[in-house]
Amino acid sequence: MVKEKQRGLGKGLDNIFGSDVGKFLEEIQSSGSEVAGTKHLQIKIDEIRANPYQPRKEFDQNALKELAASIREHGVFTPVLVRKSVQGYELIAGERRLRASKLAGLTEIPAIQVEFTDEQMMEISLLENIQRENLNPIEEALAFESLIKRLGYTQEKLAQRVGKSREYCANMLRLLKLPADVKTLVVEKKLSMGHVRPLLSLKDENQMYDAAMEILDKKMSVREVEAYIKTLSLDQQKPKRTVVEKDKLVVDLEKRLQSKLGTKVAITNHSLTIKYTNTKDLNRILEILGCIEE
Repeated sequence: MVKEKQRGLGKGLDNIFGSDVGKFLEEIQSSGSEVAGTKHLQIKIDEIRANPYQPRKEFDQNALKELAASIREHGVFTPVLVRKSVQGYELIAGERRLRASKLAGLTEIPAIQVEFTDEQMMEISLLENIQRENLNPIEEALAFESLIKRLGYTQEKLAQRVGKSREYCANMLRLLKLPADVKTLVVEKKLSMGHVRPLLSLKDENQMYDAAMEILDKKMSVREVEAYIKTLSLDQQKPKRTVVEKDKLVVDLEKRLQSKLGTKVAITNHSLTIKYTNTKDLNRILEILGCIEE
């Protein structure tokens, strides 16, 4: 049974479930009787709208098919959580069960109606997925970002809420700075978080993308990636030579001298340099310049 202090669903979520949203949801969904602010229902599936705050975008189709097969045989054991909307209901928690029930051909599903505000619905939806579902790193990072931007979480409160360290949360949020194509590689599990996190030390998105393609092409391990990115970062830090363009008159003079002397000539920084290959070549140049007496 849900404890009395947890039944005030109109209060802020701090007063409802503390930091363990998973335990809170399990207590509501496994309770055989209604608690204050909830109502057990049998709802038509086509009356339930998707949760707008659902962070998960990718669902394992094989896992859904397995769950659908189980539902056909045994039914839905755990009700989904919904709230009443202007038309029908909005899903709060249980999207996998809802999708699998559709695959199983069900037209109705057991549900518990909960009276949540928009803010409570957003918070519990995001936290439920973070704590209970195996989100990919990008989905998790986007959920963290939503909690910070929409609900004003600090990184300290975020870390406390999701049961992670502040450093972990900060590293996850940094993944959102990756180029879109690189994020897709993470979502598709072609690159892991360990592969892409070092990319963030590079100077721009183009270099991050090029490095990601190189990592993918060469099938680098995480350690190999770290060494590779370190090399790229050191190259970035090397001072580049500043190329100063010569005056056109100086360039023209160099060409005329080279033509007259038949050798390379350079005029730089108040100096004139004339190249020669050996003593014979030097005497030839000196003779042209009139420096050798007949």
